[in-house]
Amino acid sequence: MKDNFSGHSDSYSKFRPGYRSELISYLVSLTKRQQCAWDCGTGNGQLAVKLAAYFDEVYATDLSENQLRNATPKNNIQYRTEQAEKTSFDASQFDLITVAQAIHWFDFDAFYAEVRRTLREDGVLAIVGYALLQVDESTDKVIQKLYSDIVGPYWDPERKYIEDLYKTIPFPFHEEKTPVFHDEYQWTLEQLMGYLETWSAVKHYMRDRGENPITLISETLKQSWEGFDTKTVTFPIMLRVGRL
Repeated sequence: MKDNFSGHSDSYSKFRPGYRSELISYLVSLTKRQQCAWDCGTGNGQLAVKLAAYFDEVYATDLSENQLRNATPKNNIQYRTEQAEKTSFDASQFDLITVAQAIHWFDFDAFYAEVRRTLREDGVLAIVGYALLQVDESTDKVIQKLYSDIVGPYWDPERKYIEDLYKTIPFPFHEEKTPVFHDEYQWTLEQLMGYLETWSAVKHYMRDRGENPITLISETLKQSWEGFDTKTVTFPIMLRVGRL
């Protein structure tokens, strides 16, 4: 599994979108028990914190110690630095396993073997993520220029799975049909630019060229925001749910 986010865990925690209560309630409704959940690739624990309101115990793992240091502590969450593909968990331990915006970095075969080992027979695996954000026509054009033209060559190959809305990831489980979810936020221009700077391709560009590519679109972005204090930012949610 790649670790593209240890170096900017503070900004990741501050600017990355979370997951709404409607999605969490749906995932919980799929489980027969709410005893133990595992949020794999937890990052700063955004999803794990939401699960902790429902489950007796939540284990939240990530490859990045820096990310976990920025995670929100909860009495019933245990944060651990572990690989997704090889953990110290017991067999048949979990009622729910979640992966939020991280499955595309995993070794699918090895991780799914670990899912089969640690998930209870009637447990649920939920793969969650968010696709490219949408604002409005003028702002979307600027974001698309950044995404495709400026930092396009700097995206990791795994980004293709997100562009395909996770429909092309291997998923060898009994899959359930899921509702459609969207996350919406009222963001300032500062929040939008802060989020764009967390993109892995932006970080790769900065390391390669020694400059921030956001500066190349900042003026045009400001023009598209003229007259607005905030705008509605929408993230289409990707979701695949399966059982053993």
